[in-house]
Amino acid sequence: MKWKKMKLKYMIILLVSIVVSFSILVTGYFINSTISARIVASQEEKALNVSRMIAQTPTIIDALKEETSVPTIQNFTRKIQTSTNVEFIVVLDMNGIRKSHPDSSKIGEKFVGGDEKDVLVGKEYSSISEGTLGKLLRAFTPIFDQNHQQIGAVAVGISLERISLVLSMIRKNIFLGIGIGMIFGTICAVLLSYFVKRVLLGLEPSEIARILNERQALIESVHEGIIAVDQDGNITLVNKSAMNLFGKLGLKDNPIGKKVDSYLINSKLKQTLKTGKPYLDQEQLVNGSEVMSNTVPIIVDGEIVGAVNTLRDKSEIKQLAEQLTGVQLYADALRAQSHEFMNQLHCILGMIHLKEYSELEKFIEKTVEDTQNDIRNITKKLNEPALVGFLLGKLSYAREKGIQFELSIQNMFPGFKDPQFSHDLITIIGNLIDNAMDASQKGVHKHIVLLLDFQSSNIIVEMRDFGEGISKEHEPMLFEKGFSTKGEHRGYGLFLVKQSIEKLKGSIKISSSKSEGSIFTVTIPYILEGE
Repeated sequence: MKWKKMKLKYMIILLVSIVVSFSILVTGYFINSTISARIVASQEEKALNVSRMIAQTPTIIDALKEETSVPTIQNFTRKIQTSTNVEFIVVLDMNGIRKSHPDSSKIGEKFVGGDEKDVLVGKEYSSISEGTLGKLLRAFTPIFDQNHQQIGAVAVGISLERISLVLSMIRKNIFLGIGIGMIFGTICAVLLSYFVKRVLLGLEPSEIARILNERQALIESVHEGIIAVDQDGNITLVNKSAMNLFGKLGLKDNPIGKKVDSYLINSKLKQTLKTGKPYLDQEQLVNGSEVMSNTVPIIVDGEIVGAVNTLRDKSEIKQLAEQLTGVQLYADALRAQSHEFMNQLHCILGMIHLKEYSELEKFIEKTVEDTQNDIRNITKKLNEPALVGFLLGKLSYAREKGIQFELSIQNMFPGFKDPQFSHDLITIIGNLIDNAMDASQKGVHKHIVLLLDFQSSNIIVEMRDFGEGISKEHEPMLFEKGFSTKGEHRGYGLFLVKQSIEKLKGSIKISSSKSEGSIFTVTIPYILEGE
């Protein structure tokens, strides 16, 4: 539990320090063992080389044959001992009696150590044993005469204390190197921990796991399709909504790991990666179908490291926009009726205060008559409550604006079984009325005419205003999204009219002149049940 709670920085420092220290210690151990063995072997080889040289020296061979030549052997071995820096050189006869020794008083005595027996039978070897000069590394070589008869032996000793001193100096350097390596490793571990923390934005592994889970849940819960790419344009993330949208559009392959420009040909992701420019509310073709797209770059420390693209089926957005437009039209109509009613109440209240009861009676009769006429004229031929209420609201709105609104319904209209059809028809009529009212404000006569007719399985909507008309250069752009001569944030009414007409498989014609205003004629097919 404590290990899990340890911060990443300290965990990295601890683990790296342990690994570096263990590696250096093991390496130091093997280096020490190898060097120690080599030093001992080299000293052993040195002792054997000196003993072989002595054993092959004619002076020593001749002196051993003559038992009275001890001074000659002693003088010769002392010179060699001094020049080779060995601890001792002792020449023995076949009885193990010393013929030379660093301590002259020991000459003529039995060799001490007990490891000289094998050399007296012709064997060469080395051993570690304790003699009169202490514990030494000793090399033994037999001495043969010209007839290959053994006449004695030579022993060369090297002090183990000297070897230990050399080894201790070497070990000191090794341990110093180990210590420096461990300190350097610890420093590197600290630097590595800070670098890793910076790369991870200072987050702990548990925090990263939590954020990753939250991010995944958030991405999957979003209704829009989300695609992410790295800086090379490879697709790295696609959420469930995007996969469902691709499946709906006929793209069945798994896009992960693929190049975005080969999977989504018209995507703006490549341009965003190059320029860092976002592309918002863009219409994009995906496998022949239109989607709405938003593309933004992913920037870390001022560098573009990827991009994110959100996609949504355009038909869903279109449907939502149409619904919102219809609701707005309903709201405007109700607001107009409410406002007109309040004005009428104020007039009635004023007349009561003035005690103009005869005028009040005429006003109420006129108001009731106008309202009844409107209701009677509309409900007589329209059997669609939503459309009736909407038109009554528009009539009130026109009266409030001082616009003469002439409504003519030629034939009896059927009731619409499909609420969506009624909604689309209200969208078309409502936007055409609003457009005509705006146009009439600029004309000499504030007068608009709406003609509704049902004949030969067709609904005909004719909207006329007496404004300034439409210029020829503007006619081709009337139904484009966002086009308007009335200022910014306009230009959606006729765009939605055209979309609704296309949805209902209808048509629209425009007739316009500066002297007579404009006429919009919409024809929508509607087949009655049983036909």
